[in-house]
Amino acid sequence: MRNNSKVAFGRGRPYSAPMLVACVKRWFAIGFAVASGLATAFLPPNRAQAEDAPPRPTVIIAIGAPGEDEFGTGFAQWATQLDRAAQQGNASSILIGIKSNEPVPAREKLQLALANEPKEGSAELWLVLIGHGTFDGKEAKFNLRGLDISATELQGWLQPFHRPVAVINTTASSAPFINKLSATNRVIVTATRSGGEMNFARFGKYFCEAIGDLDADLDKDGQTSLLEAFLMAARRVKEFYDGEGRLMTEHPLLDDNGDGLGTPPDWFRGIRATKSAKGGAALDGLRAHQFHLIRSEAELKLPPEIRARRDQIELAIARLRDNKHAMLEDEYYQKLETLLLEIARLYEQAK
Repeated sequence: MRNNSKVAFGRGRPYSAPMLVACVKRWFAIGFAVASGLATAFLPPNRAQAEDAPPRPTVIIAIGAPGEDEFGTGFAQWATQLDRAAQQGNASSILIGIKSNEPVPAREKLQLALANEPKEGSAELWLVLIGHGTFDGKEAKFNLRGLDISATELQGWLQPFHRPVAVINTTASSAPFINKLSATNRVIVTATRSGGEMNFARFGKYFCEAIGDLDADLDKDGQTSLLEAFLMAARRVKEFYDGEGRLMTEHPLLDDNGDGLGTPPDWFRGIRATKSAKGGAALDGLRAHQFHLIRSEAELKLPPEIRARRDQIELAIARLRDNKHAMLEDEYYQKLETLLLEIARLYEQAK
């Protein structure tokens, strides 16, 4: 059931251009994941690289207080695996809290790292919180060595950002972070669906494994998106509890449309959320599927500004598709044709 609590959380139209026919078929085959098919169709194999290097994504990995040595070892392994994926994706990686004797407190380092990051642009900022979390009924916190950080405080630190931001909180009691941090052009992932799920969460282990694993690539476009990593990690969490014969004490959520509600993994079929939310609320997943830590060769050939515009059009196509039932057929296909033609022109520009 979708979490909406503050705390707990056809028939085809003929086209004159064969290209559009192919695009429409591709769209209905894979939903909103248009990118890879169009990239393959329109990009030449050896397009010259731009003279200026594109802006690099940043991945900030914050490791919290372990509490016990066995947790500390596991957290370090998860963080190291994620760091390797970030380096493979040519992202700038910042590790915070991996050593117990760092001279600057982890909270101060995290705040400074965020303050130093550009607030505008198209390059994604990923913030991954690994460790333990708490919830006192009013405020959720991420446990750091030294002073903890609350969801409210992190909200303030992230408020200036207008670039794409993803926050992945892999801790127990992490769900309230969705309500605090949800915003436009932002993806929030939590390991739990409520602040009351306080037991140790394993979601982080499986997420750090999945983000660099092409086995998690559900739409087979040669890259694993944030959405796909979320779905794979959630599946492996369930497999763990089922295998152990234990009651699940963590239920991940994903929010990427700014409504602060969150969508659970079992609402997805492939990469599309298929269940209807209470009150007709919009479902999540579209924006998260556009975040890639390790991009495919086809994606790497796209200049950042073209990729950003392509992503905007993909979201518009997805919204159009969701509203198809309320439109006349000719109106629907006319609007779809306009959007697909603009995508085609973008890929022509990228040649």
